[in-house]
Amino acid sequence: MRIGIFGGTFDPPHVGHLISAADAADALSLDRIVFIPAAAQPLKVGRAVASPDQRLAMTTLMAGDEPRLAVDAIEIERAGLSYTVETVAELTRRAPGHEWFVIVGADVVRSFAQWRDPLGILRMAGLVILRRGDIDPAAIAGWMPRDEAGQVPAYQILATRRVDVTSTDVRARVSAGRSIRGFVPEAVQAYIERGGLYRNGNGFGEGDAQYADQ
Repeated sequence: MRIGIFGGTFDPPHVGHLISAADAADALSLDRIVFIPAAAQPLKVGRAVASPDQRLAMTTLMAGDEPRLAVDAIEIERAGLSYTVETVAELTRRAPGHEWFVIVGADVVRSFAQWRDPLGILRMAGLVILRRGDIDPAAIAGWMPRDEAGQVPAYQILATRRVDVTSTDVRARVSAGRSIRGFVPEAVQAYIERGGLYRNGNGFGEGDAQYADQ
């Protein structure tokens, strides 16, 4: 099987996550995309507003019964800081016969060289960079880590539809008493409303933790 790994805080998950996942699955002929909510991200400590269990529940609601989508609680169950290299190592150990792809946004690649053992990630899985807007592919190449020979390892850039929705936007709209209909799946909206999430406005202005760190 060809499986995509889509990590992030998902605080909350929104339609942009679904569209990006669908575009990646179609373009790469993936059999499945696994959403992996982080317990805590080293480069985003203090930014999550909902609890890990709440974010896991919302991500599961977002995936719904779509057969190509799954959710794995591996990082929340592990607890502590979430390092992608550890997650990929565990997933490939569980299923060594599968082909794995780590899916990230082009904005996140700016910090990819700072992740724990980025070259180790690339030895275990393909890297797929979702490019939206006007981010220059040459700039992406400049952000990538280099191996011992000074070469940039192989990666793929995938153009995806631009959706101007972020988790920060959703939280801010809830805090302001505005509708989030159309920003998140209906099941996620109902969960947020039922639990009274994001009403106090904590954690805003810190960016959208859409993809995992690392």
